[in-house]
Amino acid sequence: MKKEKLGELVIASEDMMYHVAKTLLYNDADCADAIQETIVKAFTKLHTLKSDAYAKTWLTRILINECYAIMRREKKIVSLEDYNMEEPATEQEDYSDLYEAVSRLPEDARLSVTLYYVEGYSVKEIAKLLDVTESTIKNRLARARAKLKNELRQEAFGI
Repeated sequence: MKKEKLGELVIASEDMMYHVAKTLLYNDADCADAIQETIVKAFTKLHTLKSDAYAKTWLTRILINECYAIMRREKKIVSLEDYNMEEPATEQEDYSDLYEAVSRLPEDARLSVTLYYVEGYSVKEIAKLLDVTESTIKNRLARARAKLKNELRQEAFGI
């Protein structure tokens, strides 16, 4: 793949990269950092791409790794909000009930749901991307759907 084609792919994948980053990282600044670092690494490591057909999956895998790296760095930092005894402000107050419910899912389920429902990856593609079996992805999606259904029903009916 040539750099021009990679540039086109990056532009075409802009929304997808934001959705995946936002699934793992709540802070928009961290999402932007992960996306920027992904783009830089993709251009510098372009020679490692074995087949152009897998370019989008390759780019997504780089992004996921960057998000995990940011999460590891963040664990070492104690934020002022955590130190402060007051109730921390949440960024997610403006999001829908569904988005909030998805954000409360375990990380692996949240990522699987986002890749499947938001980004349109198939179960097979997600399994390959996350290096797990297809049945694992199917189970994660089924458990996530059940949990979301239960949570949203409870919120709607005040149960």
